[in-house]
Amino acid sequence: MNNYDNILDYAKNNNGYITTKEAENLEINSTFLSNLVNNKKLERVGIGIYKLPEYPIDNFYILSKSSKNMCYSHATALYLHNMSDRIPLVYDITVPYNYSGNLLNNENVLLRYVKDDIFELGMIDIKTINDLTVKCYDLERTLCDIIKDKNRMDKEIYSKALKEYARNRDKDILKLIKYAKKLDIEDEVVELMEVLL
Repeated sequence: MNNYDNILDYAKNNNGYITTKEAENLEINSTFLSNLVNNKKLERVGIGIYKLPEYPIDNFYILSKSSKNMCYSHATALYLHNMSDRIPLVYDITVPYNYSGNLLNNENVLLRYVKDDIFELGMIDIKTINDLTVKCYDLERTLCDIIKDKNRMDKEIYSKALKEYARNRDKDILKLIKYAKKLDIEDEVVELMEVLL
């Protein structure tokens, strides 16, 4: 198999996507990616991110590949967890305080900054609708985040998420309280759960 076939094959096995970094890992020069774009076999959808033309655009995946130090949070995380049916127009993304990447200039992104010691708290891999993997906070961390920022949340999304969580069979109240303690909102979370459960 030649380099072109290797690239197309890799992209097919990755739900239509390949990045410059992934091509480098296959020991393939990025010139081959550019040639495939010129021949309309690939489309460039972001800096160093390419997809096969027949696959759908996945903004969650494209954004996640444009910066390695990011995690979907708040209303965007609720959507990825199927706890909100409102498709994000602006993506909630949490980054460490010292973040200085590509997302700073993206008007479709609302950046939220946290200290390094809590940045990875509750971070998981989750699948997008197109079966691509992105970083997102788990349900308990997401719930803590929306409770902490409730004044900046859409009221409808906020109250629906709390009710959904209360009904969710997979909820982990112990984990929720542990996170709440780390994020300094334990009293508030305990109070809310007493009302909801």
